[in-house]
Amino acid sequence: MQIDLNADLGEGFGPWTMGDDAQMLSLVTSASIACGGHAGDPETMYRTLMQAKKNGVNVGAHPGYADREGFGRRVIPMSPDEIGRMCAAQIGALMGVAALVGVPVTYVKPHGALGNLAARDRATADAIVAAVRRVDPKLAILAISGTESEAAARAAGAPVFSEIFADRGYLASGQLVPRNHDGAMIHDADEAAARLMSFLQTGLMPVVDGDPIKLAAHSICVHGDSPGAVDMTRAIWKHLTAHGVEIKRFAFP
Repeated sequence: MQIDLNADLGEGFGPWTMGDDAQMLSLVTSASIACGGHAGDPETMYRTLMQAKKNGVNVGAHPGYADREGFGRRVIPMSPDEIGRMCAAQIGALMGVAALVGVPVTYVKPHGALGNLAARDRATADAIVAAVRRVDPKLAILAISGTESEAAARAAGAPVFSEIFADRGYLASGQLVPRNHDGAMIHDADEAAARLMSFLQTGLMPVVDGDPIKLAAHSICVHGDSPGAVDMTRAIWKHLTAHGVEIKRFAFP
C-alpha cells in the first residue's frame, strides 16, 4: 500500500514566518505552497520552492482568499467568476517563481475557507476547476475526498487526486468540522496516526456526529501551520511505515 503525504507550506510573508517548512519538506512528499493570497510573497515562494526542489517534493499551488489578517479562513463575498480569476492570478504567480527555480507546479489545492466553500458549493468548485483548466490543463486538482471539489474536477475531465486530513475532524456530510467547534482539530500525534492506519485498512473515516463514512484517498494532509506539525508528521511516518504503508509521492501528470 502506498500513500502520498502533503502539507500546506510557504505560509509566511516578509519577515514573518509560519511553521517549520524546512523540517516539513524533509518529511512530506507533496507541498501545497501559498501564492500571495492568504499568505506568501515572491521571496517566501522562492525559498519554499528551492527547498521543495532539493527534497524532490511535488509542488502544488495553494490559492486562498486575499485575507492575510484572517489567514484565508474567512469567506470573502465573491462571485464564482471572481473566485476563478483570483485563483488564476495566484496560480500564475507561483508558476512564474517556480520557472525561475526550475521546478514544475503539478497541482492546485484551494486553501482554508475557499477550499471548504468549494467542497460544499458546486458553483465555486466548477469555477476553480475551470480556471485551473484554462491556466494549464495538465494541472491536477487535489480535492477533499468525497466533496463537490472532487466531483467538479472529475466532471471536467481534470486530473484529480483525493485527500484526507490527519489533523482535522470530520462531519457525517464529509465536510471538515468548523475550526470553532469541538473536535475540529486533532493534536495528539499518536491518535492521528492510529486513526489514519484504521482508515487505510477499512476505508472508513470516524466522524463527530454519526457512523464512520466511506472515503478514498491518494494523499494525507498535515497542516504545516499547526503546533506540533513536525512531530505529528514524524509520528505518521513511523506508524504507517511500521504497518507496511509506503509514503511515496504519487505521479502527477
